[in-house]
Amino acid sequence: MSPLPNHAVRREPIPIDARAADHLRYIRETMERAGEFTAVPGWGGFTMGLTALAAGILAARQSTPRASALVWLAEAFVAVAIAAPSAATKARRANSSLFSGPGRKFVLSFAPPIVVGGLLTLVCFQLGILEVLPGMWLLLYGTAIVTGGAFSVRVVPIMGLCLMALGAASLFSPASWGNAFMLAGFGAVQIVFGLWIALRYGG
Repeated sequence: MSPLPNHAVRREPIPIDARAADHLRYIRETMERAGEFTAVPGWGGFTMGLTALAAGILAARQSTPRASALVWLAEAFVAVAIAAPSAATKARRANSSLFSGPGRKFVLSFAPPIVVGGLLTLVCFQLGILEVLPGMWLLLYGTAIVTGGAFSVRVVPIMGLCLMALGAASLFSPASWGNAFMLAGFGAVQIVFGLWIALRYGG
């Protein structure tokens, strides 16, 4: 039997699997998550907010602005002691690392504003310019959250923007309102977003 002429050989087009789009979407979302630092500690942030509320109440009872600022400085060390192990624990549960991939980018972006804040705090204490500390602390911490949050889930930079807005408002408000702004930022904002992250992003 002679072979059929070329024009007589017809192949049906291979149908595209109806689930192909779902597979592609899953692959894309997986790759996006792999590029995000998801170990931002929600419950740790919530706890930091609670300790900040306590610090704000204690700071309000101090007789001098310097004593109030020292209370908040002590709270900063407490917050670090809460955040670091909380983030490490969450990263370990997610089989990721704080110092590789997105985690390293988060840390390298988060650290510079914090270092700048520490240096400026020393200068402010030396010069006795303590009334600017609440606004400066909120602005720089918020900046650190925004820059680090560029490598995390979307809610993280939103939290940073809220902190920056409070810091900016504090700088242009009476100095006596500084403690209230820090209660709102380091306390209330941290609690609200900490809960959000904990409930939506695995703790």
